Amino acid sequence: MSFREGERDEALSILQELSSAFGVSGFEEDVRGAIVRRVEPIVDELITDPLGNVHGVMNPQGDFTVLLVAHMDEIGFMVTSIDEKGFLGVGPIGSWDPALALGKSVIIRGWDGNLELGLVGTIPPHIKGQEKDSRAPQWKEVFVDIGASSRKEVEGRRIRVGSPGLVMGHFSLFKEDVVAGKALDDRAGCTALMMLLRRIRGKRVGFRVVVAFSVAEELGARGAKVIASRWKPHLALIVEGTSCTDTPGVTQYHGDVRCGGGPVITVADKSIVVPHLLVEAILMAAKTRGIPFQIKPPFVGSTDAGAIHLSGEGVPTGVLAIPCRYIHSPKALMRLEDLANALDLLEAILDEAPAIHRRLIGGSPI
Repeated sequence: MSFREGERDEALSILQELSSAFGVSGFEEDVRGAIVRRVEPIVDELITDPLGNVHGVMNPQGDFTVLLVAHMDEIGFMVTSIDEKGFLGVGPIGSWDPALALGKSVIIRGWDGNLELGLVGTIPPHIKGQEKDSRAPQWKEVFVDIGASSRKEVEGRRIRVGSPGLVMGHFSLFKEDVVAGKALDDRAGCTALMMLLRRIRGKRVGFRVVVAFSVAEELGARGAKVIASRWKPHLALIVEGTSCTDTPGVTQYHGDVRCGGGPVITVADKSIVVPHLLVEAILMAAKTRGIPFQIKPPFVGSTDAGAIHLSGEGVPTGVLAIPCRYIHSPKALMRLEDLANALDLLEAILDEAPAIHRRLIGGSPI
């Protein structure tokens, strides 16, 4: 692990605060507030745009702009109906399997900001009988019970159709290097960028660095489109949390991404083919500094890179991710070692950013 003095404790503090915060897509206020409190004293300029994206800017007068982005939002659900008995019908915010929610405790945010506890209901096997339904549950079959006895009681607790919610997932330190919590996709990426800002604060950066925390990535990179439009960056890098393939039930066909194997570099996903010269530059930065890395299996998932690389006249955009087991579920697991190595690689790429851009524009080999 390559954390510098004091960084491990800082990483744990940030991760726990961000992971524990309510931040379903479109309702990122709590996460945004935590980020702003920590970032504002570090940056030269801090902006919150009308969509709710947070922009931390170093050297705002620079002519050359590097943009780094991590998304604040997380998957969840929204209340779609309330029946006369007080049960809530729900639908997904983001992409995830409703089977993961069955029997779980949930939090629902009322229209006045209050948080209500609930439970995703299930039918006991005693009632289902011997011939159990083997179908995967559909969202239209999922309901939430908040202990109310009527629609009027639900509404009295400030919950209505459109209220957001999420499955609870308490942050845990399993051992010195292993943590688990909800929304590590992408609160791990947010943590890495917040720590990167502190690292570069004392440096003489000769260009503008924009570190942005985006909204609504899980709903199609909506915040990222606004971020790219504002800054028109010369070079961009997305920092994500990505799937591991080292658990039982995952075959070699799905690739080889290991928890503890180092940051994961994207060559291509469903939304982008990263310029090969940029991929080579990132690999070279890792190799030169002895930072372990992994390659993400192509054509899996998508990120804010999909929106940013198509903005303006086009932006060379890379993706660097921290490997996490069980993303898009109520709780994920990661190693702090991977966060530390991702932070080192981010710093290395930033140090070389103008030279990398010149090679990309000139088509020169790395």
